[in-house]
Amino acid sequence: MKKRTFSFEFFPPKTPEGIEKLRATRKQLAQTQPEFFSVTFGAGGSTRDRTLETVLEIQGEGHLAAPHLSCIGATRDSLKTLLDEYQAKGIKRIVALRGDIPSGMVELGDFSYAADLVAFIRAEYGDAFHLEVAAYPEFHPEAPSAKADLDHFAAKVKAGADSAITQYFYNPDAYFRFLDECEQRGVTVPIVPGIMPISNFTQLARFSDACGAEIPRWMRKPMEGMANDLPALHAYGLDVVTDLCDKLLRGGAPGLHFYTLNQAGLISTLWQRLGL
Repeated sequence: MKKRTFSFEFFPPKTPEGIEKLRATRKQLAQTQPEFFSVTFGAGGSTRDRTLETVLEIQGEGHLAAPHLSCIGATRDSLKTLLDEYQAKGIKRIVALRGDIPSGMVELGDFSYAADLVAFIRAEYGDAFHLEVAAYPEFHPEAPSAKADLDHFAAKVKAGADSAITQYFYNPDAYFRFLDECEQRGVTVPIVPGIMPISNFTQLARFSDACGAEIPRWMRKPMEGMANDLPALHAYGLDVVTDLCDKLLRGGAPGLHFYTLNQAGLISTLWQRLGL
């Protein structure tokens, strides 16, 4: 049986307090011995320096760090400068994304799609980096059709992606159906499910509306009634997400990637419940 890959995603903190909080979160989650920690990259590269600082600090602590790299609004030269620095610092893994288009942005830069970014990195750096890309079991909100979305994903893999991390979802059938459709196209890279713990219903609903992740009605209605009762919401969310993770792992998922929102508590509980 292949070794399963577990990883955790952070965003680069903005304040000294945020930096300290993330250090404590990282220390707690490092006890699970994850494959890597990833660090997001703001729309249009808005967090570029903070992403770099966070990644280098994680690596300095002895953990593998994978910076996100989005290409919207970037030039070939600006990305090459950043990738050269990552390579010089010993970074081995990149999460290669198109990225969100910041409101008001007119110039999209030298790359329109993540597949273009993957092809560029492969052409410039060969196999120096393990390249992760994004996958959307419930389809990207901007995709004109399900077929077009699968075509885009297949193009990223063909361009040289090694593996993928999905957008979060709460319906395991969507993930397994997506795997089947990829397999029919000859796409066989590992596709790791992205897992979003449930800590705040209003925030989750906002995220989900923006990224196209469905909150099924059977979940949404009970959580709406718990919006002002956080202990009840957390208990309900832990039951739902534990069951989801269990179904995914028993169904053969190659691991789990947790969207932490820079918090460790719920994920540590999930980890213990899953007996990982």
